[in-house]
Amino acid sequence: MDGKILARIGAVGFVTFAITATAIELSRKDEPPLYRSLEAATEAGVDPLKTELRRCQQIGEAGTRDPSCLQAWADNRDRFLKPSQALQKQPAPQAPGPQGQPHDLPSARHPGVNETEPVIDSHTNEAR
Repeated sequence: MDGKILARIGAVGFVTFAITATAIELSRKDEPPLYRSLEAATEAGVDPLKTELRRCQQIGEAGTRDPSCLQAWADNRDRFLKPSQALQKQPAPQAPGPQGQPHDLPSARHPGVNETEPVIDSHTNEAR
């Protein structure tokens, strides 16, 4: 085969493919999205903290000097990092040890050791 004929066959194939792809794309119907946008979700229940955080995000580095942004970030951290009031009122349950003492007391782990003195492991000096 001659090089010119091969180039013409390639060009005709490419044009045919382009026309077919265009016809398929134009014949498609618009489908509704499978997901909701974040803007629609925020319209249902407007949270003032989220609104303030969004504003602080949009102003960029200036948010680090804005007192309302600093307060909003502190409130957001508190929402996730502070324990709830119900957890603060109830002491943590402790499982009894072999002699009826809780497991996590230092005297239960090391009898005869003063709680204020550090426990030194005998294996720490072996490498020296």
